[in-house]
Amino acid sequence: MKRLVFASFILLLFTNFIIAQQKQATISFETTNHDFGKIKELGGNVSYKFNFTNTGSEPLIIEQVRASCGCTSTDWTKQPIPAGGKGFVEASYNPKHRPGKFSKSVSVTTNSEHKTSILRITGEVIPKPRTIEDDYPYLMGQLRLKTNHVAFMRILNTEVKTKENPIVNTSKELMKVTFKNVPSHLKFEVVPKTLKPNEKGVIKVTYDATIRHDWGFLIDRVEVLVNGQKVPKNRMSISSTVEEDFSKLTEKQLKNAPSIKFDERVFNFGKINQGEKVEHVFKYKNVGKSDLIIHKTRASCGCTAINMNKTIIKKGEEASIKVVFNSRGKRNQQNKTITIISNDPKHSSTVLKVTGFVNVPKK
Repeated sequence: MKRLVFASFILLLFTNFIIAQQKQATISFETTNHDFGKIKELGGNVSYKFNFTNTGSEPLIIEQVRASCGCTSTDWTKQPIPAGGKGFVEASYNPKHRPGKFSKSVSVTTNSEHKTSILRITGEVIPKPRTIEDDYPYLMGQLRLKTNHVAFMRILNTEVKTKENPIVNTSKELMKVTFKNVPSHLKFEVVPKTLKPNEKGVIKVTYDATIRHDWGFLIDRVEVLVNGQKVPKNRMSISSTVEEDFSKLTEKQLKNAPSIKFDERVFNFGKINQGEKVEHVFKYKNVGKSDLIIHKTRASCGCTAINMNKTIIKKGEEASIKVVFNSRGKRNQQNKTITIISNDPKHSSTVLKVTGFVNVPKK
C-alpha cells in the first residue's frame, strides 16, 4: 500500500512538472539571419525586422536586446506578447566609415524556455568614392598634404633615410613650396619644384642621423611656406627614434663592451599628499669591460627631475641617478618613467619607473 501511495505521489509530481513545462512562453523567429547584400557607405542606415511568434502558452517578455557593436542599433516589441501573438526585433546598421564586409550579432534575452536567441546581420559596404580631401586631409592654405607629420620611427646613428609626403596644389595658380627653420640634419625637396594648378607631387624629407648628435625619441618642427608666404597651420613635424648602431662591432668588441646593471628599476613611493615631493636614488654599476657612457636621460613628465652624478662610468665602477617627483597638481595613481640611453649594446635603452598614489586633501 505504501509503495502504491509513493508511486502515485511521484506520478503527480511528474505530471505537474510536464504541465509547468508546457505553460511557458516560446519565441519562434521566422528567420535568425539576414544578408543586406551590397550597400553604399553613404546610403544611410539599413534596417531589418526579425519577426517572431509566441508559440508558447504564456505571455512572452523581451527582457534585453544587445548588439555586438556600437555600429548596430536595435528596437523591439516592448509590451508582453500573448500566446499566439507576434512581435519583432529590429536591427539597424550604420555603414558610414565602415567599408568592407560585416557580420554583426544581436542577442535577445526573453522569459522563454530557451532564454537567449542570437540574430545575425551581414552584408558588404561599398566604399564611397575617394576625394582629394580624403587622400590629402591636411590643408595649409591651398596646399593639401597626406600628413603633417613624417615619422622615421627607428633610425640608427649611422643612417641617412628619406621619406616622401604626397601633396597637391588645389589652387588655380602656380605654387612653389619652401621651408623655414630647417635644422642641419634635415633636407627638403619638392618634386616637381613648381606645382601647376591641381597637380600632385611629393615632399622628400631626408634625415641624416650621422649629424643629429642626439638620442632617443626626437621631434623637429619646420614651417611650410607657399609661394614664400606663411599660411595657416603651416607646421610640419618630423619625428624619429635615434639608436646607436652596434651592428659593426666584432665578437671581441661585444665581449669587451660595457654593461649597465641596476639594483632596482621600480620605486614605489606609496601614498603622499598633493604638493609633496619624493626623491629616490637608483644605483647602478658598469659590470662590463669598457667605459659605460650615458648618452641621455629623459623623464616622461616635467614633474620628474633627474640628476646624475656622472656620465662616464669606468669598468667595475658604481654610479647613481637621483630622481625627484613633484606631486604638485597631480592626483590619484601616478606612473612616471625615466629612460636611460647608453652605449651598452645589450641594454642601450633602460626604463626606470616611479609609481605611487597622490592623495588630494579635502578642503
